[in-house]
Amino acid sequence: MLWLEDVHVDRGGTHALRGIDVTVHAGEIVALIGANGAGKTTTLATISGLLKLRRGTIRFAMDEGSDPVILSAMRAEHIVSCGISHCPEGRQILGNLSVRENLMIGAYLRRDKKGIESDLAAVHEMFPILVERAGLPGNRLSGGEQMMLAIGRALMSKPKLLLLDEPSLGLGPRIVDQIFDILVRIREEGVTVLLVEQNAAMALELADRAYVIETGKIALSGGGKELAENADVQKAYLGATG
Repeated sequence: MLWLEDVHVDRGGTHALRGIDVTVHAGEIVALIGANGAGKTTTLATISGLLKLRRGTIRFAMDEGSDPVILSAMRAEHIVSCGISHCPEGRQILGNLSVRENLMIGAYLRRDKKGIESDLAAVHEMFPILVERAGLPGNRLSGGEQMMLAIGRALMSKPKLLLLDEPSLGLGPRIVDQIFDILVRIREEGVTVLLVEQNAAMALELADRAYVIETGKIALSGGGKELAENADVQKAYLGATG
C-alpha cells in the first residue's frame, strides 16, 4: 500500500531522514519506534505532505491492484483526498470549537452527506463519550477524551491509511489500553495503521511489523514479536538489562 524509498528530509537545519525505506501492506498495523529525535514524527509529516523531500520517493496505492500515486509530488490536501489521514502528536484539536465541529472538520473535503453522517455515527459508537461531550469546546475535554476526539476526527476523512503519532503520550494506563483496543478495531474495519509510539513494548505487541529508526536511518525491521525478542531492542527500548 505504501512505499518509502531512499527518503531524505531536512528539518530545522538538520538532515533528519537519511535514506529510509519503509513498506506498509494493506491491512497491517506497522509500528515505527525509536528515541526522541530519531525521525519518527518527521517520517509521518513527510508522508502526509507537511514536509518536503530532499530526495527519494513516496508511493501509495489507493486500491488493491491500482497503480500507485506519487505522494511526494502532491500537496497535503490532495494526499488526504487519496485516503491518508494524519493524527498528529499532541492531538492538535481546535480548543475553541465544539467536539462535533472538530469531528466535522475531519470530513471537510468530503461531499457525501449520508456517508459523513454514517461515519459520524460510527465514531460515536466507537467513542460514546464524544456524544456526551458533543457541544463542549475541545479544550474542556480530558487528555484521553482529546485523544479519542483526534482519532475520531482523523477517521471522519474515511482514510484507507491512518498515520497515528504518539497516541499514548501523557495518558494513564487504562486510557492507553482503551486506545490500543480501538486501534485493533480500526484495523479490523479495513483501515491500515502506521503507528509512531513512545511505548515500544505496547507498540511491538500490537504491530504486525515494525521498524526501528535511529538518527534518521532504519536500524532494524521485522515482525513485532520478533523485534520485541531482539536483545538490542530490549536493552534500548524495552528497559531490559544485562
